[in-house]
Amino acid sequence: MMKKNLLAAFIAAVLLSFSAEAQQALWGAQQIISPQVNADNTVTFRIDAVNADTVQVVGDFTPKKKMKTPFGEFEVAGPANLEKGADGIWSYTSEALPSDLYTYNIIVDGFKSTDPNNVYMIRDVSSVFSIFIVPGDKGNLYSVKDVPHGTVARRWYDSPGNEMTRRMTIYTPPGYENSKESYPVLYLLHGMGGDEEAWINYGRTSQIMDNLIAQGKATPMIVVMTNGNVAQSAAPGESSLGFEKPNMMLPHTMDGKFEETFPEVIKFIESNYRVKTDKADRAIAGLSMGGFHSLHISRYYPNTFDYVGLFSAAILPNEGVKSALYEDFDGTLKAQMDNGYKLYWIGMGKSDFLYKSGVDFRAKLDSMGMKYTYMETEGGHTWTNWRVYLSEFAPQLFK
Repeated sequence: MMKKNLLAAFIAAVLLSFSAEAQQALWGAQQIISPQVNADNTVTFRIDAVNADTVQVVGDFTPKKKMKTPFGEFEVAGPANLEKGADGIWSYTSEALPSDLYTYNIIVDGFKSTDPNNVYMIRDVSSVFSIFIVPGDKGNLYSVKDVPHGTVARRWYDSPGNEMTRRMTIYTPPGYENSKESYPVLYLLHGMGGDEEAWINYGRTSQIMDNLIAQGKATPMIVVMTNGNVAQSAAPGESSLGFEKPNMMLPHTMDGKFEETFPEVIKFIESNYRVKTDKADRAIAGLSMGGFHSLHISRYYPNTFDYVGLFSAAILPNEGVKSALYEDFDGTLKAQMDNGYKLYWIGMGKSDFLYKSGVDFRAKLDSMGMKYTYMETEGGHTWTNWRVYLSEFAPQLFK
């Protein structure tokens, strides 16, 4: 009887503890709606900061300002001021915003943080942003809709060339598990500071692919999102290194090692998934550093990909980088052209800091007679553009 009483007391204590935690989670948050997407596509932000002197919001939609960086001067978001109401609630309503996914932070007396009333967040390198979606063309494509859904898996693979086991993210299209069909593959690469989580989270890859496939605009395909930082086994917090601070500049960044060991990725996919293995059924694309990787992988292995996508791509290696992969640039490009391909697609924003290098690269392709498709958009080196590029590129694959 005594043992039963002790057990009952223990269970009650545990349940009480869980209840206290639940109550803390329930009542600890501010009971405010923020952000609120209004019917006219304006967006209202609110925060309870009664003792604050200034509250601001900064995001994709706030006024731009010039900023000098090691890569040159370009536009970044500047802050907009919230106004304090009689009830102590600060608020700001934006102008009407075009349909899209937006990121932002709240700044209270100079301290930048996420919106305490918004649980939806994205990490980009070492920064965390609150997010919201304004519905419409882009917003609907980036949202979860009532359509058949693919599966997203994190898979570990052996990488002898990097002397470690590494992780990648893989999207399989709706119906893959119940089918015997083999599928084409898009290898989708992230930019500097990103990892195998970047495209699936910030890029909204699974939502974009689900919706494009459901609309009949894209061929069902497998999308493989690698970690382009060969010094990492996986994204920060997802490896045995624990909760390390994300770092943008890692060893072997854009020095040829990723390109050299990329065949290990293809080998794993073609050994573990039902995929078509012809050149006509492989595509490679990436943003910024991932565009750089896509450019050099596709020309160095010229009989591997029929589809290449360069999204705001870096073109040439940094000065002083030595690798056999970057030698004979013009000769290997010509070999790629002569070997044949179905689509060489380039996207760039008008204010991208890599715009000039993109102009020079296209001039080189023109002088060679190498055919390509070019899309130029407003804005710069941003996810706003890269999601658009994926949305435009994917429907042109495997036709």
